[in-house]
Amino acid sequence: MEFGQIRAVIAQLPQPLLIVGDTDRVLVANQAAAELLGSDPEGRNYVSAIRQPAALDCIGTALRLRRRAEANYLRAGVSSETTYRLLALPVSAAEAGFEGAVVSFEDISHVADAEQMRRDFIANVSHEMRSPLTALTGFIETLQGAARDDPAARDRFLEIMQREAARMNRLVGDLLSLTRVEVDERVRPRAEIDVLGVIRGSIAALRPMAEAAGVRLDVALPEGELRGPGDADQLTQVFHNLIENAVKYGGSGGVVELRATRLDQMAGLRGPALRVDVTDHGEGIDPVHIPRLTERFYRVDSDRSREKGGTGLGLAIVKHIVNRHRGRFQIESETGRGSTFSVIIPVLGAAP
Repeated sequence: MEFGQIRAVIAQLPQPLLIVGDTDRVLVANQAAAELLGSDPEGRNYVSAIRQPAALDCIGTALRLRRRAEANYLRAGVSSETTYRLLALPVSAAEAGFEGAVVSFEDISHVADAEQMRRDFIANVSHEMRSPLTALTGFIETLQGAARDDPAARDRFLEIMQREAARMNRLVGDLLSLTRVEVDERVRPRAEIDVLGVIRGSIAALRPMAEAAGVRLDVALPEGELRGPGDADQLTQVFHNLIENAVKYGGSGGVVELRATRLDQMAGLRGPALRVDVTDHGEGIDPVHIPRLTERFYRVDSDRSREKGGTGLGLAIVKHIVNRHRGRFQIESETGRGSTFSVIIPVLGAAP
């Protein structure tokens, strides 16, 4: 293939591509490469066009050692970085009259983001587990020493140890729940359940807790049954989580409202749906936090969340369960006015 034909082919490709000659000059660069590098590098030394040590070493390996090489190339944006995998392959095109290397750039930001999420997740789990373990270890050492013969101190420390152990147990339980939900997320539930019955069960289970906290549950549900495809255990977890959170974090208003409304049609959903709103009248949440509330371990107030027994995983679990049910999860809040957490899931038909 002649050089002009090679140039024509590369120009049509959407992926950024360069050909670097054995004199270190860029012989060909398509439009995608020029946009990525910020200017047309043709005719220039590749060192002045790339300017990232790992990428330069990669191209140098292909040119000098005639060996395939890979490296990451980072492009800084206004608010984030884009990560590209740079692949340099040695080429020899005698007919075209050149030797050098073909350099391609592949956007692998999604891979880099996933890896960063994995690292963050491991770091967060380690941090969350370390705190109660450190407390338990410290109190065990104290009980083995000075507090051994002090009944009052012993009882106080054992109570704290029990609380920390329960916190660790909740964390492990939520981690297991989140893992199971993520594994099942692409598999839509096939069982037919009474969704209103699931909600009533959650309310009955949590009403004593609300009353003990001085919070009244104000409930308005349609009469009878409302059936739909669902996993009863997972939906119980959703409504339990939302009601419990409203009582714990928004119960200062004295009332938590739960409203369920049947919708004949919901944008983005096919057919009828059930909308469930859990509203508190507490402190509310600054809107800046709302987009991140369903992230693992994200907390608006970490100390308060731990004090209330939160693991930072509850809303992440809710989001994945609702996604599995092909529903919608929405959060609205106003500082000083309270918050509303809404779940919208498909149902089969009207309540009788």
